[in-house]
Amino acid sequence: MIAGMTETADHDGTGPTTGEAAAPTPRERRIAAWRNAPRVLARLGFLAPLKERLRLLEAAGDVHDLDETSDIYGNGVVEALERRVAELLGTEAAAFFPTGTMAQQVALRCWAGRTGDPAVALHPMSHPEVYERNAFSQVSGLRPVHFANGPRLPTAEEVRDFAEPFGALMLELPLRDAGFVLPTWDELTEVAEAARERDAVVHFDGARLWECTEHFGKSLEEIAGLADSVYVSFYKSLDAFGGAALAGPASLIEEARTWRHRYGGTVFQQFPTALSALIGLDRELPRLPEYVRHARVVAAALREGLEAGGLPWFRVYPEVPHTHDFQVWLPYGTEVVAETAIRAGEETGTMLFANHWDPKGPGLTVTEVYVRAAALEWTAGDVREAATDFARRLTGARPSPRHPD
Repeated sequence: MIAGMTETADHDGTGPTTGEAAAPTPRERRIAAWRNAPRVLARLGFLAPLKERLRLLEAAGDVHDLDETSDIYGNGVVEALERRVAELLGTEAAAFFPTGTMAQQVALRCWAGRTGDPAVALHPMSHPEVYERNAFSQVSGLRPVHFANGPRLPTAEEVRDFAEPFGALMLELPLRDAGFVLPTWDELTEVAEAARERDAVVHFDGARLWECTEHFGKSLEEIAGLADSVYVSFYKSLDAFGGAALAGPASLIEEARTWRHRYGGTVFQQFPTALSALIGLDRELPRLPEYVRHARVVAAALREGLEAGGLPWFRVYPEVPHTHDFQVWLPYGTEVVAETAIRAGEETGTMLFANHWDPKGPGLTVTEVYVRAAALEWTAGDVREAATDFARRLTGARPSPRHPD
């Protein structure tokens, strides 16, 4: 299951009667259809069988000396990964963390100690506020304060005019729950400058920062250079087994290593994850701009196909994707849309929507569309054809009233 997104309930709680095999859940059917369909828009590695995931490490010898002694508490291959990240982001140092949740808590509590202000200004749709069970306040003694704006990053004016002090400004790039949206380069630069005018530090929640270069037209080093510290993930864009890194000034990273130990994040051996991250940096990172460009082709073809299929209302958002991920909104109940997507995959062998669907209001549901290597095999015509078939299947169900724009 994609982190942070809900699934349809697996069962009604009654369970099978004695001697009956349990019927497959919607999630099980969706994943089975995803695995069995010859054509799938998004072949997400983490949903693959274990034997396929382990094959990723067959390339480990291409990215690191496998005759080297294995890592113990963060040396060896883990240090090599940290150096690589620091080089890519242009920072003095980087530290490997088992999770991004831990990395960001550590970064921001370290900054709070330096600024003397535990308040962290961030968007209410940011990952820590939606998916981390109030970890900032419950674990790290931080005090989140929110910019009260819509599904977008804050403006420089909103940062300057914010009604209370804050020690750190945290920006999620891209803002996933808003549709993987990004500001313009000038807007991002102005926001960072506005925060520093208030003597606040700037921290980037860059779990998907790797994907942002095409939109900004800037290098990773230039993007990271706007912030005082940056967190990046290794599995969201790079298809690694997991893991994250915190990058920034050497003194901050040194303190972060101490807090990482206190939080239980100094793991005895992490070589499979570290190797998979190095493989992702070697294989996937250079391809991300191509994925972003193709996502724009896919999004345009989806709109054409859904319209041709006769849907009463829909939204592909952003209309021109900022990264290689975007959202599709439909005016139908979640169960109806999910069942239609599963049946389309089962019956045609072509699965356009491999991800799950979530309710966003009465009679309104949304899914995330991911464009990776598998999607490059889909032409605009392929996408239009699959989208038209899906829409025609869906319009056989009873739609909700047309949703206003």
